[in-house]
Amino acid sequence: MKVLNYLAVVIFVVLIFYLLFIGKDLLLPLVIAIALWYLILTLGNAFSRVSIGQFQFPRPVCLLASFFTFIALAWLVINFLSSTVDDVLEIAPVYQQNLNARLESLSFVDIGEYEGQSFGQLLSNWIDIPAYARSIATSLTSILASGGLILIYLGFLFLEQGHFSKKLSALVTDPTREEDVKKLLNRIRDDIQKYVIIKVFTSSLTGILSYVFLRFMEVDFAGVWGLIIFLLNFIPTVGSLVATIFPALIAFAQSDGYTLFLAVLSGIGLIQICIGNILEPRLTGSSFNLSPIVILLNLALWGYIWDIPGMFLCVPFLIIITIVFSHFPQTRPIAVMLSSDGKLRTTID
Repeated sequence: MKVLNYLAVVIFVVLIFYLLFIGKDLLLPLVIAIALWYLILTLGNAFSRVSIGQFQFPRPVCLLASFFTFIALAWLVINFLSSTVDDVLEIAPVYQQNLNARLESLSFVDIGEYEGQSFGQLLSNWIDIPAYARSIATSLTSILASGGLILIYLGFLFLEQGHFSKKLSALVTDPTREEDVKKLLNRIRDDIQKYVIIKVFTSSLTGILSYVFLRFMEVDFAGVWGLIIFLLNFIPTVGSLVATIFPALIAFAQSDGYTLFLAVLSGIGLIQICIGNILEPRLTGSSFNLSPIVILLNLALWGYIWDIPGMFLCVPFLIIITIVFSHFPQTRPIAVMLSSDGKLRTTID
């Protein structure tokens, strides 16, 4: 009987991921709208804590201020990218040619099927700067194309948020269970909020320091790289690695020697290590306690299902799943497997 139950669970999980995959165009804008709605509420709560003497701004005013703040930031980012993306796409083939020419001067590799090919020729088969630039531009264009649908979802979420507690009370008639569900949702909210605040702070710091460093080193499109480094740092492990290697490759392609390449690789790498491996763990402590291997597998899974947006959302999804699974005895072993050291919170405050 247990085997049949496990088989039913596996089939159900596979079916869910299949539906997520085929329903990407419909579900992804909704998930992005939920993420934006949550961020707007978080920023609105921060605004509501600001007081002038004994005067505090009303919550609707704080939410409006938060909403327009996000609109202004989105407009600035879109305006900045639209003014530089054409230049980046235009010069990307030139960078690729320079990079191929520089790499072909490296030593030969004489192993098996690669005999007679230079190390640079092997690398040039893997590194395609124009393709990467087009991929990023396509992802941004796809999100912008769904902007209208995202705004519609966002509007309905704000209209529905006032009725959420009433719906919860109607769904869970037992007061004790309702209180447990509210505590569970509050813990999810608090952990996601802490993750977002810490990640925004550390990613912003990384992006700003990287921009200043790249501007000082006179690397082309330092502003674009600062923004991309900020965004990539929301993708666990892989994002910071890519954010270190690619500016170094651009520096390698635009210069004649190896000095600029090594300086950019060392400088950006040092910034990433200091913030990602020293500062961020001190800020997070043991709050999330997620296994690095599970994070990487989760990253690959959501990247396959929802491409780049899925990579940004994979850690919040994993936090939610771990908290929910740790709350029920039947699924608690799964939460233990997802954790880094097997230690889970025994209570929900």
